[in-house]
Parts: sequence; C-alpha cells; structure tokens
Amino acid sequence: MTGRALRATRQPPPLGGGSGKDLLTIGAIPASRIVRLLRLARELKTMRQRGRPHQYLTGATLGLLFEKPSTRTRVSFEAGITQLGGKSLFLSATDIQLCRGESIADTARVLSRYLDGLVLRTYDHATVEEWARQATIPVINGLTDVCHPCQALSDLLTIREKKGALNGVKLAYVGDGNNVANSLIEGAAKMGMAISLGCPSGYEPDQRIVDLARVEAEHTGGSIEIGENPQVAVKEADVVYTDVWVSMGREREQSRRLKALAPYQLNERLLKCARPDAIVMHCLPAHRGQEITAGVLDGPQSVVLDQAENRLHMQKAILVEWLGRGKRKIGGT
Repeated sequence: MTGRALRATRQPPPLGGGSGKDLLTIGAIPASRIVRLLRLARELKTMRQRGRPHQYLTGATLGLLFEKPSTRTRVSFEAGITQLGGKSLFLSATDIQLCRGESIADTARVLSRYLDGLVLRTYDHATVEEWARQATIPVINGLTDVCHPCQALSDLLTIREKKGALNGVKLAYVGDGNNVANSLIEGAAKMGMAISLGCPSGYEPDQRIVDLARVEAEHTGGSIEIGENPQVAVKEADVVYTDVWVSMGREREQSRRLKALAPYQLNERLLKCARPDAIVMHCLPAHRGQEITAGVLDGPQSVVLDQAENRLHMQKAILVEWLGRGKRKIGGT
C-alpha cells in the first residue's frame, strides 16, 4: 500500500476545525487567538535574532507524519521544535503500520502515548479530522487539499510586518483557488482585511469556506471579492499573492491547468495594477515562467524569502501555543 493509507474514507471533507485542542483550519480559531499567535511569533523571532534562548518546550516530542513531500513545512517544524528545546520524530506513510492496514484510530491512540503533538501533511481534509478525533494530543494540519492554515498564519505575520497592520489591508490573490487561497480567505476575514481573488471559471476557492468567511467579515469590517478578471482583483492591492498552478496530486491535470491559468500569470504588467508599494508573495516552491515571472519573483517588491523565514517563527508560536498550553507562558500569552 502507498502513503494514501493515511486517508480517512469519509467524504466530502468537513470544514470544522475540531476542538481547541487542535489546529485544523483558521476558520475555527478565534480572532483573539490569531492576534496572540502573531504577537508570540514576533517575540520568538526577536529572541532568535538577538541570540536569546527560548526553550519553552524542553522535553517535548513532536511527531511529523507526512504523506506529501515538503521543504518549508517539515524543516520549519523540525528546526522550530529543536530551537524550543524539544525533539522531532519524522514518519513517512510507509514507516508505520498504517501502510499494512492498521486503523487511524489505533495508531492515533498509541502515538498519543508517545508524543506531545502531531503534525499531519496529507491529502483529504477528512483525514486530519479523523486523527484529531482519535488522538488525545494536539493535531496540527501541515497541509491538506482543502486548507493550509500554518502557511496562511505565517503570511499574516509577514503582511503585518511589511504593512504595519492587517485591518484594512487589501490582499489580492491570482491563479488557482487552492488550499492556500482558502486559508488566506479565512485569515483575511478574521483580521478585517479586504481580499480579492482572480480565478478562472472552475478554479475558484471552496464555496463553503467563502460563505463562512463572508459571515465573519461582516463582523470584522473585511470583504471578499471573487471574479475572473486578474486585473480587477489586483487593482490598488497592497499585497499581491500567487501560488503554483499544479498542486501535488494534480499532475494529471497539468496540461489543462496550464492552459486555463495562463492569463493569470503574475508578471510585471499585472503588478502595475497594484499600488506602487505593493509587496509580492508566493508560498514556494515557485515555477518561474508559469504562475510568476522571474522578474517579479526576484524583483524589489518580492518578500518571498522573508515570507519563507516567517514559517519558522510562526511554527514555533503554534507549537508553544498548542503543545505548551497550560504549562509554559511567555510574553504574557
């Protein structure tokens, strides 16, 4: 059997975030907790820059169970738990008995006796929901086909650093309305941002997430606009964001996707529709010449390396918040 043994069979994927024990979606996190995470990530970043020790999770063991390959998610969590004084244990889907038919329920209950937290990177969102139900330790969504909350939370950190605030900032997203787009919509709504998406027909973000986020935005002063015109989406934006057109697991659709998404390339001409001081974001890995040109990705408005670095600081904040809750307090959190 392949790594897809990690998957639960229930469909369609639910959009709930589980209990406060877990981090599965941004939509399930109260805005006050997001603010706390942003403040904590900034404090931890400052500590690292100043060489100050911050081993708030000494003795903790974090499991990383990945069905999909990863660079930033894996390294940032492994480096993060180490810098916090803990240890990590990486498990691929073929390393454990799941590949031979052991149930998620049995595996989750056993791993809960060994570990202090578990990061899952898988396909179906139903899978992380099932793990969260069965595990007694915190379960963190490291990516599913529906959501990428850790990425979007770190993106909020980067935007606040570069723009000084989140409320009222306009974020434009162009391209495939994928898991990153879904989580950015949730995060923007929570923080009172205006988010505008330009996506071709058939590649829009998850409508259930959009509907729930619009309800949230009504309370925070945010707004959500979705259309097919990338120029309209980017007009007067403070932040312009794009992502790959062919996500992991979509390789069979590559030819069709490249054709449909070609007009949505983030290039110099499209960037001129944004504000002159707009920043460019991409969660990486990037395909220069497809979703973004090399001139834009490597240009003066790009913050992609700062964005990637902030994955480390936000993952550490997430670990302290979820694994250290009720045990360790820093910075008044």
